[in-house]
Amino acid sequence: MKKSVFAAMSSILVLSAALAGCGGGGEKTGEQGASTGKEQTSGPKVLRMNMHSEPPTADPALAEDSTSGALLRATFDGLTRINEDGKPHESVAEKVDVSEDGLTYTFHLRDSKWSNGDAVTAKDFEYAWKRALDPKLGSTYAYQLYYLKNAEEYNMGKAKADDVGVKAQDDKTLVVTLKNPTPFFLELTAFYTYFPVNQKVVESDAKWAGEAKSHVGNGPFKIDTWEHKSKLVLAKNDNYWDKDAVKLDKIDFSMVEDENTELSMFDNGDLDWAGAPMSALPTDAVPALKDSGKMETRAIAGTYMYKFNTEKAPFNNAKIRKAFAYAIDRKSIIDNVTQTNQEPAMGLVPPTMAVATSPYFKDNDAETAKKLLEEGMKEEGITKMPTLTLSFNTSEGHKKIAEAIQDQWKKVLGVDVKLENKEWKVFLDDMHQGKFQIARSSWTGDYNDPYTFLDLFKNKKGSNNDTNWENPKYQELLNKSALEKDPEKRKQILAEAEAIFMDEMPAAPIYYYTHSYVKSDKVKGVVLDGLGFVDWKWADIQ
Repeated sequence: MKKSVFAAMSSILVLSAALAGCGGGGEKTGEQGASTGKEQTSGPKVLRMNMHSEPPTADPALAEDSTSGALLRATFDGLTRINEDGKPHESVAEKVDVSEDGLTYTFHLRDSKWSNGDAVTAKDFEYAWKRALDPKLGSTYAYQLYYLKNAEEYNMGKAKADDVGVKAQDDKTLVVTLKNPTPFFLELTAFYTYFPVNQKVVESDAKWAGEAKSHVGNGPFKIDTWEHKSKLVLAKNDNYWDKDAVKLDKIDFSMVEDENTELSMFDNGDLDWAGAPMSALPTDAVPALKDSGKMETRAIAGTYMYKFNTEKAPFNNAKIRKAFAYAIDRKSIIDNVTQTNQEPAMGLVPPTMAVATSPYFKDNDAETAKKLLEEGMKEEGITKMPTLTLSFNTSEGHKKIAEAIQDQWKKVLGVDVKLENKEWKVFLDDMHQGKFQIARSSWTGDYNDPYTFLDLFKNKKGSNNDTNWENPKYQELLNKSALEKDPEKRKQILAEAEAIFMDEMPAAPIYYYTHSYVKSDKVKGVVLDGLGFVDWKWADIQ
């Protein structure tokens, strides 16, 4: 969410995405579900959910994971918003004009307000986008704005902020100039890196995004209560321009890391929803939930993977990285651990936007894995593999997957791997600083195009890459794809790029995501889209 994710989420959980994104393919949740024991018959409409872990940030420029992304979609609104049909629609912008060459977008803003009553202006968008690109801020998602003219140059310190292709012509008119025609740009303007921020609020308080009392957004909800690592409550924002569409009075989030406790809370009627996209169902409970018909499952465009730190031995060697990737028995993990109809990932890009015509390698290819490991060790002058460390963030599902793969690597490769569990924010920080050898990761699309997966590994620094891998030919192909107007030729270019990635294997794809959850049948209108993100704007308790 992917980003980044959810990204970037970004998804941090075994049955949801690391970095959540935006894009097509959305739909309402099904109306079927399990009734819980404590019915809300009158009074305020409150949706009760579990967030699983503390959101690392509520600042659109700094968010890179699915938990933060979901919070931001509730508390902010972009120029566009992905509606119930899964497509971008005008939101803060009431009209959009696009030039014939596809390079200039003129957004005409409606009357709207911040949660503190200030008017939302075009300058808020210009300020927010340039702030996210400012190299001093260090936003890992700044590259999501590189579609703007001179945006990458400014972020790399090679241009001025005034050179970036976004200008507030007046309070109600925002003119955006792109580097190249970008067919999915209106999907991007619904993504959280493109959300506005209130300049006065941001500049008056460096910690504005960390507490309920100082947080200011322009979305359907506002942060009412934030007891860190305990609970977070969102309340309907009466200053929201489309407040009549918002039916919930509050969303009450618990922060319980244990999935079994969360499911018990649901069964006892203390939660209206359990599982994805904000958490995960306990793997041991999945078979019974499946048999009961209570569990809902849907495929999303996301890839669960293990990243390698390519700048630290032994994973500076591509053959060793490929050996570890080939030695994984993905089908066994899906059948015996995750158990929610995932598909083994034999490439980086998920099936809904695939560019490859056949798998890049064979699942559970033990013989090839052994051969590659032997060759890689010889190249590196290694006679015995050291004990390695696999890091993951706190989750029962991540732990069980890690234990299964730990066992597979020992049996196939004879390598000892120790497991390292970390709290989510610490885990993210350590990954970004290169403090890992192998790390659990995932990515869901930020928009409905294969580029959203391939772009993740374009640059070794300044993004959610973390592997420190970079390849000039790979970069050249991605740049070439941005200029290619013929869809089939562009697909071929992106396939060439993915083939380079899979040959060098800076990250080992494991499976393509599904979202599985249980919910009360009184919960209606929650939007879960094909890229894995959630929107509660239209949610209701009936």
